[in-house]
Amino acid sequence: MLFLCYPKCSTCQKAKAFLDQAGVSYELRDIKLQKPSQEELRRWQAESGLPLKKFFNTSGLQYRALELAKRLPQMSEDEQFALLASDGMLVKRPLLIGNGFVLAGFRQGEWEAKLK
Repeated sequence: MLFLCYPKCSTCQKAKAFLDQAGVSYELRDIKLQKPSQEELRRWQAESGLPLKKFFNTSGLQYRALELAKRLPQMSEDEQFALLASDGMLVKRPLLIGNGFVLAGFRQGEWEAKLK
């Protein structure tokens, strides 16, 4: 499993503690230092079944500074993927990519159900 997070994020810390406590084996990747590529994001979004907007970190400073709440509706999907790939801090976190699933954001019940 691949676990993408920002180590200073409290939600990511909770998710990591959950994975560790559950004894889940994963590869840790700092989303700020090793940002996802457009290809990865496209694959993960398709596999997740989530709308692309769910992959944006809407509570982040960068999201607000770029006024993406206003701009995203006018952007093409290609432009949105390019933007997400340009800065890992724009990406919703944590991301957990497993065999046959992609989870964006940490909701413990959802993660427990996928890891059973």
